[in-house]
Amino acid sequence: MTGSPPTALRPQHPSPRSLRGLAEEFGFEVRGELGDLEVSGVGLASGSVRAGDLYVGVPGRNAHGAQFAGAARESGAVALLTDETGASIAEGAGLPVLVTADARSALGSVAAWIHRTEENPASTFAVTGTNGKTSVVYLLYGILRQLGVTAGLTSTAERRIGDEAVTSSLTTPEASELHALLARMREVDVRAVAIEVSAQALSRHRVDGLVFDVAGFTNLSHDHLDDYADLDQYFEAKRELFQPERARRGVVTVDSAWGDRLVAESRIPVTTLTTTSERAADWRVTVLDEQAAFTVFALEGPDGRRIETKVPLLGWYMAANAALAIVMLTEAGYDLDRIAAVLERDGGIDAYIPGRAERISGDRGPVVYIDYGHSPDAFLQTLGAIRRVTEGRVIMLFGADGDRDTTKRAEMGAIAARGSDVVVITDFHPRNEDPAAIRAALIAGAREAVPDREIHEIPDPRAAFRAALALAQDGDAILYAGPGHEDYHEVKGVKIPYSAREDSKQALRDAGWLS
Repeated sequence: MTGSPPTALRPQHPSPRSLRGLAEEFGFEVRGELGDLEVSGVGLASGSVRAGDLYVGVPGRNAHGAQFAGAARESGAVALLTDETGASIAEGAGLPVLVTADARSALGSVAAWIHRTEENPASTFAVTGTNGKTSVVYLLYGILRQLGVTAGLTSTAERRIGDEAVTSSLTTPEASELHALLARMREVDVRAVAIEVSAQALSRHRVDGLVFDVAGFTNLSHDHLDDYADLDQYFEAKRELFQPERARRGVVTVDSAWGDRLVAESRIPVTTLTTTSERAADWRVTVLDEQAAFTVFALEGPDGRRIETKVPLLGWYMAANAALAIVMLTEAGYDLDRIAAVLERDGGIDAYIPGRAERISGDRGPVVYIDYGHSPDAFLQTLGAIRRVTEGRVIMLFGADGDRDTTKRAEMGAIAARGSDVVVITDFHPRNEDPAAIRAALIAGAREAVPDREIHEIPDPRAAFRAALALAQDGDAILYAGPGHEDYHEVKGVKIPYSAREDSKQALRDAGWLS
């Protein structure tokens, strides 16, 4: 199975715009006859093109998108936007061509113009950081719905409008998809949208054409050094979100020097948040109770403002994520007292976050958590949270991405060994790498950190989970880190169906721990 791409959410009743008007608006060179042609959408992949679309051909890793202009025309594209090289490639494809120096960098503004994004009345929230982005997006979405606001979101896990959802293929969708999604949301009167914004999204123009009302920052730690030369460059990519071209206001968690630096280098008004007593900030989070099923916290801010509530998730960091969501809402004009009232009415924040420290076990037997975390800091925080609520042993099952940042693998193994009693290492998206080599790097990191730690190497994830379960007893906990919400296992370009959540539930049933 190679898997089919998710179906993008597009406006059902698009309002076409003049192709000639588009060319004039952006000063594109025109080759061919535009006549009275109109454009109603944008397609970046030829397979996603619909009738009335402008097809955008950009250079890719293996081919130039303009090579597929003919296929795009057959699918209904009315014109091609590309660079000079693409225009030469697409000669004879039968489409009028709009030429610009860099079609990818133009894509966001073009998509915004076609879909009339600036007419969208919805408040927009952007969340960036290494860990916690998805959680904050879902917490924003959950609180907004508790407030009675029709809300939407786009995250690593899914794109969602009310109860309508499609799975995601990128943390942040390409600009063509994002602006179409916002247009669809406008049709159904969505009034607030939470968007997960990765560093890559900023570097690759995926959120161009948008100025967010409020941007939030969670944290920054070791990750994505396959895309960025070092942590400084990774930080600089995220810093772009806190500039007036990208957002109007910001909320920054200042638990580390990275947060301090972001505040100093931001060019928009910024409100600060901390979870520690040692740091100065506008808002402070204090964890009052930490249980396996929920975390109670207080959030205190300027002028004596205070809210005490709970989030139905494990860990102090989920309280920090929830606090960030609440402060972002207040920065957008939502009243803190109103937020406090609806949360008190509902017994806390009502939110479900797929695959984030998600408890899938029942009331008997070991407690099993499925988590999407795949960075050293995510391992550290989640293991620590589980340890604090677990009477017995902690067993950790994980692997590492192939064709991704290799520099974090030894540290991942080391943190797993220090934070758990038993380590089980398996394969997780080896892609085009040798899976045995990936496992060896993880094991080496674990053994160097804790030489006598009990370690099991089991390549097949199904067998690995069952082995972990066989080692566990009532009162123990198993953390299965990496796959989270995903429903496939990628090997040499093939996405093999595999849901860690569903397979682990079946193993629990087979063991008699889950009915």
